[in-house]
Amino acid sequence: MAIAMRSAKEIRKHKGRIDWERVNKPTDREIEAQIASDPDPAPILDEEWFRTARLVMPEAKVPVSIRVDRAVLDWFKAQGPRYQSRINAVLKAYVAARRTGRDVHDAPNS
Repeated sequence: MAIAMRSAKEIRKHKGRIDWERVNKPTDREIEAQIASDPDPAPILDEEWFRTARLVMPEAKVPVSIRVDRAVLDWFKAQGPRYQSRINAVLKAYVAARRTGRDVHDAPNS
């Protein structure tokens, strides 16, 4: 992936593809109707939500050194940045499956 450098002047003259008329068009009532029709809506963040909200900090990662097959490491690295986070996610899913009694060997290969 290449990084393109642009001046502020170049950026201002680039109009982009955002349809601002469409973005600014819906009324509050239309937005509320769209939310009501959503089968999986996010919660409305009203005063009650904030009153009962709880700050949950992510668990700190523990640095470790492990040995893995070169092909495994190469595959994860080829998927792009944050390959270590993906390795962690795979291991976390494995642990969760084992804890729930699922047979991880029956899972489909992906």
